[in-house]
Amino acid sequence: MSLAGDISAGAPRIHLSKDVQQLLYRLLAAGLLCVALSLATEAFFTTNNILNVLRQASLLFFLASGLTLVILTGGLDLSVGANIGLSACLAATVIKATGSPVLGTLTGLATGCAIGICNGLMVAKLRIPSFIATYGMLWVLHGITYYYMGGETIHGFPPGFRQIGSGYFLGIPIPVYLMIGFLIAGTVFAQRTVWGQQIYAIGANPVAARLTGIPVDRRLILVYAFSGAMAGVASIVFLARLNSAEGDIGEAMTLPAIAAVLIGGASLFGGVGSVFGTFVGALILTLVLNGMNLLAVNASWQPLVTGVIVIFAVWLDMVGRRRS
Repeated sequence: MSLAGDISAGAPRIHLSKDVQQLLYRLLAAGLLCVALSLATEAFFTTNNILNVLRQASLLFFLASGLTLVILTGGLDLSVGANIGLSACLAATVIKATGSPVLGTLTGLATGCAIGICNGLMVAKLRIPSFIATYGMLWVLHGITYYYMGGETIHGFPPGFRQIGSGYFLGIPIPVYLMIGFLIAGTVFAQRTVWGQQIYAIGANPVAARLTGIPVDRRLILVYAFSGAMAGVASIVFLARLNSAEGDIGEAMTLPAIAAVLIGGASLFGGVGSVFGTFVGALILTLVLNGMNLLAVNASWQPLVTGVIVIFAVWLDMVGRRRS
């Protein structure tokens, strides 16, 4: 055998897991999408547009990151958009009544978390399928919010509070810093803690997880509470960004949030996915919608495109599962 052959035989081989490979493919897709948009329009690779993409991706990520943990267990939370609406309206009311952004923020977070806990109790204790439980909660929240607001709009919040959604630090939007913080925390929680690994185990096989001693009910309540809390976070950022609250705020965010999770590689069947993958999914979806805006595509096509992306992502997941 030649020296070259010896070197080749002794060279270390890098074996990437399937999940890592899929994540790299999605990062490559995001890169190719950026290249395509930069060639299609000169407005894409401008500082203002890039910062706008990151800001929009962060708003979507807040909602989708909590939803990721729910989907990892094989569940679904359809109430996140309606959760934003009620949480934002109650937070706005407290801010206007007390003049305290801190109390308003705590109100929004507590409302979102409480709604998530209610969803978790219905799924874990009443054994209601997550689709039905959260779909029913969606309509309950819409009814409460619309009745509470009575068609009115609450607007005009302190400048300091508005910085959360529209402010900058060192030229970067503040929501981007928040996104990075939650991205790191969510990734560490899901990948490096016992609770995170238990969530994956529940999604892979809930019966086996229960038999091995994992407190399935408590973990389900936890993930729905986290999903609700992240909807509360999103409600505060939306409120600060828009400087107003009305009954339908956040109503159109549920489908894009689900799309971001699925584009990021999560499986609706549970046990597969990651918070970082959801970040990539939120970035890809934001790039698609941003490109449509820059190319002056009618906004009415955006829901259609989002729906097609969801169907395509689910189809890819089913094909991959069959091959496995």
